[in-house]
Amino acid sequence: MQLSPQYKELLDDALERSGQRSTKQREHIFALLLEKRDHPTADEIYARAREGMPSISLATVYNCLETLTDTSLIRQVNFEREPTRYCPNLTQHAHFYCRESGEIVDIELSDKLIAELMATLPEGFSAQHIDIAYDGKCGECHD
Repeated sequence: MQLSPQYKELLDDALERSGQRSTKQREHIFALLLEKRDHPTADEIYARAREGMPSISLATVYNCLETLTDTSLIRQVNFEREPTRYCPNLTQHAHFYCRESGEIVDIELSDKLIAELMATLPEGFSAQHIDIAYDGKCGECHD
């Protein structure tokens, strides 16, 4: 799996800023996440990664995910009692988790809504990130 030049540069720059270097494994994991933006778990990423890189270990996948998270190239998505999932969408957005199907869907948030949410903070507070998560049933699972 190859990264496009744009994403390769993004990865290289983020890793360089954190004092790390790009590896084939990091590139492979990042490309997998960008290819299918379905919020996979580490085990799902491991299964996908082995298709193109059979010798990759689960420990390497976890290390790559940690590095990509630490360099802000992906985000962890957590829902109570569910395994951590990974999201490459770094725009300001919310997540909807369908309790029936397990699907996670990105919900885009407008700049106006983000500004309104930031304005609700007490005086002197500032936020770097807003994390909004819905859970319920998606349209396909709703009765």
